[in-house]
Amino acid sequence: MGPQKCRVCDEALSKYKCPSCLAPYCSLGCFKRHKEVPCVKPLSPEKETSLVTELPSDQPLRVDAPDCIIQQAQLESLASSSDIREALKDKGLRELIKKIDTSADAECELDKAMEMEDFHLFSEKILSAIAQDKEAA
Repeated sequence: MGPQKCRVCDEALSKYKCPSCLAPYCSLGCFKRHKEVPCVKPLSPEKETSLVTELPSDQPLRVDAPDCIIQQAQLESLASSSDIREALKDKGLRELIKKIDTSADAECELDKAMEMEDFHLFSEKILSAIAQDKEAA
């Protein structure tokens, strides 16, 4: 790949890349203007996939009641629910779900989250979608 245009002035060809975010720039002046706004190094695709948290193999999955397991059709109902999809656009809700999922004491974290109105409403939407699927079956 050949030289790119300077991302700051968008005129000259770049000779350099920002050490933080790898943005191309052409001169010290453009570099200084670029650094007026903090930047970060982008994640590479292989690093993004390594951020996915998996359950440790020594931590067994425990199900108190087999009828609590969500069936494939119910998962599809959840995935196609516009209410749930809209709710999941909220970054705070996604972070809370991730915190619960990665917690050593997920049940305790879930109890805390249920005290929050937004999460409680989200869980009601999930239960409603699952109930509608059971009624349709």
